[in-house]
Amino acid sequence: MQLNRRHFSLLATAFAFGGLSACQQKAAVASPKTVKGYGELIPDPNGLLDLPQGFSYRIISQYGEVMSDGYQVPDHADGMGCIPLSDTKVALIRNHELAVRNLKKGPQSDAAPTIQNAFDYTKNNGDALPGGTSTLIYNLETETLEKQFLSLIGTIRNCAGGITPWGSWLTCEEDVTRAGEGVDRDHDWVFEVPASADELIDPVPLKGLGRFNHEATCIDPNTGIVYLTEDRNDSLFYRFIPNTPGKLAGGGKLEALAFADAAMGTDSRNWDTISWNTGDWRSARWIELDNTDSPEDDLRIRGHADGAVIFARGEGIHWGDNELYFCCTSGGAAKLGQIMRYQPDSDGGKLQLFLESTDPSLFNFGDNLTVGPNNHLFVCEDQYTDTTINHIRGVTTEGALYDLARIRIQTEPAGACFSPDGSVLFVNLYSPAKTLAIKGPWTHVSEQLI
Repeated sequence: MQLNRRHFSLLATAFAFGGLSACQQKAAVASPKTVKGYGELIPDPNGLLDLPQGFSYRIISQYGEVMSDGYQVPDHADGMGCIPLSDTKVALIRNHELAVRNLKKGPQSDAAPTIQNAFDYTKNNGDALPGGTSTLIYNLETETLEKQFLSLIGTIRNCAGGITPWGSWLTCEEDVTRAGEGVDRDHDWVFEVPASADELIDPVPLKGLGRFNHEATCIDPNTGIVYLTEDRNDSLFYRFIPNTPGKLAGGGKLEALAFADAAMGTDSRNWDTISWNTGDWRSARWIELDNTDSPEDDLRIRGHADGAVIFARGEGIHWGDNELYFCCTSGGAAKLGQIMRYQPDSDGGKLQLFLESTDPSLFNFGDNLTVGPNNHLFVCEDQYTDTTINHIRGVTTEGALYDLARIRIQTEPAGACFSPDGSVLFVNLYSPAKTLAIKGPWTHVSEQLI
């Protein structure tokens, strides 16, 4: 695929332990697992990001900087993908989760040219909507940012997305605003941004991927099927089967996941009763959806009525080794977060509740996630409290946890993604927006239990 700080109770499972009896699983609410990982976090003298010994970061882009095209780096940096351009250069395509009310935090400034080629504009004064993407061209050899520019504009709250096997980024709107509600067009679509683009693209919504509160995507490189998450407390888990793999604008079929065994119910959240134990696998089937443009924003409601399973705020998703993982930010009995693991097959595949948190100090509202060169998941936390302490958590293939980083300012990490050679972890700090490049001994990780 893709804490060492305190004693904890965490529902986690090893891949090898999938055969535990139901009795054991029900009783195993508190078998704590932590590993040494990369060791203790060292306080950052700059008060930004604590990392283990041997790791370092550099800020490569931040809010308000003038980009190569004359626009300013927008705020609210969220999901991001890293796509190779050559042996030494990558394109980082970065989302900006900006709503209509956030115009002043967008790319436009008095000194910048008037924005053209936007997907949509405000109805009152004709300003381009501030959501969209910016692209950063980074040289891995010289460790320098060579260029950054707007690549999509005129959308609303571009939250996360996912890279494609053919070298582009799918950026997802997380906003169901309708035409006439202060804007000219309906929103909550997915857009495709090629890594080869060197200026603003023509914004074309991929309407076959549905209209719902989009969060993130990943693509099975073997089939071209697109998997999608939805950020709602009663969200569904979707897949889009394109008519032609790699040609998402050419239409296809949108489906939602259901359990093959009706006795398993239609709720994965464990909120009211614990109906699903960590480590359990459930066979899946897929329900075809209709009227996927969903003008009434009821796609998840209709899908659930037909038997689709509901999830608690599906967010980050990442393809690993013939399987994928996705976060359910507020899932679990304690509503602190779950991680799901899905393995496709010709019969519909199977889904596992891989991890469920019971302690907010150890795993709290997992959001974006990626897979590292050590084959571990790295999960960005997204919890907002009076005093926010968000981390990037490492999760081993056996479900044990450790800390990779602690964010020292009142914001969330987002958009974690590795360079193709596994040498650099790029990550955003949401606001004020910063994009960081983190280096370290990624493969030298200890899985010794603490």
